[in-house]
Amino acid sequence: MQKFKNLAYLVVFSVMLFSCGEYQKVLNKGSVEDQYKMAVKMYETKKYAKALRLFEKITPAYRGKPQMERVQYMVAQSNFNEKNYSLAGYYFDRFTKNYPKSSKNEEASFLSAYSYKLASPVFSKDPTDTNKALEAFQSFINTYPNSDKIDEANQHYKDLRYKLQKKYFEIAKTYYTTADYDFRNYKAAIQAFDNLLSDYLGSEFKEEALYYRLKCAHDFVLKSTDRRKESRIKDAIEAYEKLERNFPESQFMVESNEMLATLKKEEKRIEGIVAQIKELQKENTKEK
Repeated sequence: MQKFKNLAYLVVFSVMLFSCGEYQKVLNKGSVEDQYKMAVKMYETKKYAKALRLFEKITPAYRGKPQMERVQYMVAQSNFNEKNYSLAGYYFDRFTKNYPKSSKNEEASFLSAYSYKLASPVFSKDPTDTNKALEAFQSFINTYPNSDKIDEANQHYKDLRYKLQKKYFEIAKTYYTTADYDFRNYKAAIQAFDNLLSDYLGSEFKEEALYYRLKCAHDFVLKSTDRRKESRIKDAIEAYEKLERNFPESQFMVESNEMLATLKKEEKRIEGIVAQIKELQKENTKEK
């Protein structure tokens, strides 16, 4: 029995050795046609890394030829299967642009978007691939509204949109939480929350963003000098009104009402100071 096992191992090893030798020979010294055939063979046997090495060599020779459509698709699919997702997204996108009438165009369009989504990092990191995925899914949805992939594409789009919203929300919150160390971050936080709310009108973070927008404006008022408070109080009260208008039953209304009371009290105090200054100015004018 052991002899049969040893023989089987020897046969398998010999086949592998021959295959590797044949591959290397074609890769290094084979004709373009032989390399093309070997690349297809590697692709079909799921040896995608080896297929990609051969596709890279033959691409210049097949550029502009009928076989190039198949080559480009296999290059994209090989990168996808090797988990080179950013590259796969790029090559699938190129395929759709180079071969708009291809029967595989719809599939390639979806896979381009999906590849970029898989390449998309956690929300806290560079959103380049996330933005590419969003654009690609939007293009797919617009181009293929009746596709059997449309529900999946819409869900992917929603997931990516949420990821970006979370990123920008956390950036805005970070500006706010660091404003005690850098006063300029109050303005940065307010602008960041405003951008989030205007860019994502139906944002899942809208209620919380409106609350933090008010909190930023409120704290900014308290940290400001009296001569700068008048306009900032007005902005903070408008932030309160926007939160109340959109979420009258908000979980943040108790604290928000307390902030409004503080703002109103400060507004009244500043109005008193302004009135005194105006009165002094009138008296000075009379004396002159």
